[in-house]
Amino acid sequence: MSYNEEQARRSRLVVGTPGGRREVERTEAVRVPERSGVSATTVGVLVVLVVALVTILVLLLLNNQSTDTVNANIAAQQPTPLPQTTIVQQPAQQPPVVIQQPAPVTQPAPVIVTPPAPTGGTASGTDDSAVQAAVDKKIANDPTFSSMGITASVLNGKVMLIGTVKSEAQKAEIEKLVKSVKGVKAVDNQITVMP
Repeated sequence: MSYNEEQARRSRLVVGTPGGRREVERTEAVRVPERSGVSATTVGVLVVLVVALVTILVLLLLNNQSTDTVNANIAAQQPTPLPQTTIVQQPAQQPPVVIQQPAPVTQPAPVIVTPPAPTGGTASGTDDSAVQAAVDKKIANDPTFSSMGITASVLNGKVMLIGTVKSEAQKAEIEKLVKSVKGVKAVDNQITVMP
């Protein structure tokens, strides 16, 4: 309420005089000032709440600062991350067809095998070199096998053949050709067939 309240106060007073006693009644009007609407208890509670709120905010700020410092220290200790690569998938395509041409045929240098020193009175070293020359000549003179790069090496009359041919028939034919050379005792045919 915004108006001032009035209260009446009555009091009785006994006054002693030389002529006797008499009683006087007094009425007094007391005006109560307008109330502001907030009591002292409410103000006290508000002050306590404000102090608690300020304390909590200060603690949170201090905690964030220490967390930021810890995070900065951790970040400084960690290695820098590698940049990420992005893989873009292309639509499926048929793989290219690779056609491999056969290597051009070149005449490889013949493998020279030095036979061990002859034991006894036989001259197998001389015989092997003669057989080697005869086998090389026979292969070089054959029009089918001269361009195929087949290598023959002779040791104690045994001929080892290395190279590639196009069919099993050619492999058997070159073995038969080498066996026909005088002085060839055996043939180790290690020729591979490449179609």
